[in-house]
Amino acid sequence: MYQLEEKIWFWVLGIIPVIILFFLVLQLWKHRTQRKFADKELLKRLSPNISLFKSSLKTIVLCLAFASLAVALVNPKIGSKLETVKREGVDIVFAVDVSKSMLAEDIAPNRLEKAKQLVTQIINNLASDRVGIIAYAGKAFPQLPITTDYASAKMFLQGMNTDMLSSQGTAINEAIKLATTYFDDEEQTNRVLIIISDGEDHSEQAAAVAEQANEQGIRIFTVGVGDVKGGPIPIKGVGGSISYKKDSEGETVITKLNEETLQTIASEANGIYINGRSTNEVVESIGDILNNMDKKEFETKQFADFKDQFQWFLGFAIFFLLLDIFLLDRKTAWLKKLNLFNENL
Repeated sequence: MYQLEEKIWFWVLGIIPVIILFFLVLQLWKHRTQRKFADKELLKRLSPNISLFKSSLKTIVLCLAFASLAVALVNPKIGSKLETVKREGVDIVFAVDVSKSMLAEDIAPNRLEKAKQLVTQIINNLASDRVGIIAYAGKAFPQLPITTDYASAKMFLQGMNTDMLSSQGTAINEAIKLATTYFDDEEQTNRVLIIISDGEDHSEQAAAVAEQANEQGIRIFTVGVGDVKGGPIPIKGVGGSISYKKDSEGETVITKLNEETLQTIASEANGIYINGRSTNEVVESIGDILNNMDKKEFETKQFADFKDQFQWFLGFAIFFLLLDIFLLDRKTAWLKKLNLFNENL
């Protein structure tokens, strides 16, 4: 396990393409200027020891020096001690709708991006709870098992899109069934399933499955994203052109937020429905609910000690800088004799 302490210093890597560009421009300028001064054979006689290979090598070494310096400034840390610790919290599974209707832009920037924002902000306000993520459309897919690694959760969340599942539709019942397998029966923690969707469920089993899940101790909260007035579903074409999904009669399909379905699911599983238009209201509501729930103790493994590794990369940076200083542009005698790089041709 590793950590990157100051990621902003990765911007130092932007110097590398500038160095390479400057080197290429300089070599082009030299080539043109030398051609005006004398022909190729005469130049070789006038400056027989100048090596293009050594100049290129110096540039590579300089780039490696800046790359090492950038990593040193970021200060990577490696976990050196894995411990089993006891924590108190709630097990939370997020089921995110990734059906095509989530591309509708009746809520900015679109329903799916809004759903990601909501989950991210909820996770940001958690303390010691465990989280898991499910993606679903026509079928449900396990995206991330129960974990305390919030960084990984947010990374997997950002990678979710409407193309990740080939089976389209909105089968909320499939997501609920999959969520029941996420919780550990041996650890009787409080169990919460948060469904973020536009509620367009094309099955009639969701309410019944939600009731069954509640019998297993799972409370389900639903968050609706979208507008009850609805909006068209954009389809990106070749060259960035945008059209809208149409039905078999050629009419533009309008997808609407179905709050009734989400309210029914929540009520069957001892939860509540929350409209997702206001991110702050959703985060505060979920936060209040979780804070009022009993926190169960569970064990988890985590790295308790991280050691700085910047010194290695700082050493490499100094080494490469010194190498660049003492590396001359002239051909090395023994390399010249070996002619490994055809420099005598």
